[in-house]
Amino acid sequence: VNRKSPKHKNLALGSRRVFQIASGCLNICIYNFGFMDGMESKFYQELKAADPFFVMAGPNVIQSEEHLFKMCRQIKHVTDSVGLKLVFKSSFDKANRTSAKSFRGPGIDEGLKILKACKTTFDVPIVTDIHEPFQAEPVSQVADILQIPAFLCRQTDLLVAAGQTGKVISIKKGQFCAASVMRNSADKVRGTGNPNVAVCERGTMFGYSDLIVDPRNLMWMRDANCPVLADITHSLQQPAGRAIGDGGVASGGLRDMIPCIARTCVAVGVDGIFMEVHDDPTTSPVDAPTQWPLRNFKPLLEELVAISKASKGKVPFDIDLNPVGEDFSA
Repeated sequence: VNRKSPKHKNLALGSRRVFQIASGCLNICIYNFGFMDGMESKFYQELKAADPFFVMAGPNVIQSEEHLFKMCRQIKHVTDSVGLKLVFKSSFDKANRTSAKSFRGPGIDEGLKILKACKTTFDVPIVTDIHEPFQAEPVSQVADILQIPAFLCRQTDLLVAAGQTGKVISIKKGQFCAASVMRNSADKVRGTGNPNVAVCERGTMFGYSDLIVDPRNLMWMRDANCPVLADITHSLQQPAGRAIGDGGVASGGLRDMIPCIARTCVAVGVDGIFMEVHDDPTTSPVDAPTQWPLRNFKPLLEELVAISKASKGKVPFDIDLNPVGEDFSA
């Protein structure tokens, strides 16, 4: 073989280029999915290592590309200034609205186009929710985290389809579920060979139109052996608790209580917080009563970071049950 011939040089350069492309693809796969079944992705490891916690934040639903770009740019500016890792959130379809007449979003095709453009423009990871198994694969081509809504946290086919994408799967605890259920839900995802899973507290039904947050759940859900998140805005919903003009009902909420729940959750020691943020909350077409004002986003995050750093919530307390004698001193 004449190794000095132009043909051989072109072949060598081509082989090197193929190797570079393959290496790049491998790195992308490892970052997003993990290279082999059972291997945590690099992105998942980054979320687990976030100090003191990471933030999923954004408007409840995509209203337009222009609005989403504005929200992402401004939210990212805040989280960067506070020093927190951001996963930007918005939904392409709100399939579980109280009324069939309610705004649902742009739908999967247009919604994913907007989310992909937002992700590329601002270089942020994306989280969005899925409601049916067929949505898992196309959504995984854009989103870094697939979110399972609370109402669907036990739906085996949905959890399996999500897990098979290899992406990080965030499962919200059903309002009707005990914390112990979440280990089973997480295991359904892990059963696909995907270890990249998290569970999220979002309140428990207290009567017909109210939710409460039991801080003990944040401890008990650690039994799922994965990151524990807290949804600090949906937890203040009052489901179907607000009368509307046509004689129907819509979900209300207690926006002023969001800081109370947020402070509690970070003091107990969560790995991430989820919150919906809006630049004009009262005009949000979905869950307006529980959208946190963008104007108040930074001061709340700064306070939560300070609380989290002061707390030892992530460290189990070493309780000493040995009897105390006369020689005890505090």
